[in-house]
Amino acid sequence: MPKKGILEEIISKALYADDASSYLVTYRDYKDYKIITLSDFILISENFQTIPASRITKIELKGRLLYKKN
Repeated sequence: MPKKGILEEIISKALYADDASSYLVTYRDYKDYKIITLSDFILISENFQTIPASRITKIELKGRLLYKKN
């Protein structure tokens, strides 16, 4: 069984052990970057079907940076 990456771990924790609406996600949308809550991102992306998780560039929780794509 493959080990989860950092991004998958953060998303899993947010969805199942925390409040996903308190996490801010920055993602690439064509040439723009948008910032929304993780719960809104899940809805808009239709559970990562229309917008893949690979477009997430940053995740923050209460002003603390949890993930940043290189």
